[in-house]
Amino acid sequence: MPSSHSDSPILTDIDETDRRLLCLLQTEARMSITELAERVNLSATPCARRIKRLEDTGVITGYHTKTDAQKLGYPLAVFIAVSMDRHTAERFEQFERKVQSFEEVISCSIVTGRTEDYLIKVRVRDMAHYEEFLLHRLNRIEGVAQVHTSFELREVFSRSVV
Repeated sequence: MPSSHSDSPILTDIDETDRRLLCLLQTEARMSITELAERVNLSATPCARRIKRLEDTGVITGYHTKTDAQKLGYPLAVFIAVSMDRHTAERFEQFERKVQSFEEVISCSIVTGRTEDYLIKVRVRDMAHYEEFLLHRLNRIEGVAQVHTSFELREVFSRSVV
């Protein structure tokens, strides 16, 4: 399934049934087609067709297992704002490729309204793990000029758009 966001057109013919399906899939993705269909008052075949259309148009980009970072041994969430030394396509592409290869990085966004260029979120085991990540990997990416770190005290909520 495609994971592109800017290459696909906005799907404007999403109705209330599609929205209910998306809500159910985001919270209970392992639900059977039969159960999904019942919950949105459809029969199984039209329900499956709707889901297939949402996948084909790129509205549904994948199915994921949600995990508990604490229980997996990664209790520390860190936001890192990164400034680049030059604003060139090559420099940004190189940074994005490299940072995507780090398993600790769970999100990376180019941002505006700040002096920094990127905001990344990482998950680490402890401060020693964070120090190793910062000093021996992130800061060694060519073009990283400055970083600013903020530690997450508690995630209040996280959700997807429906």
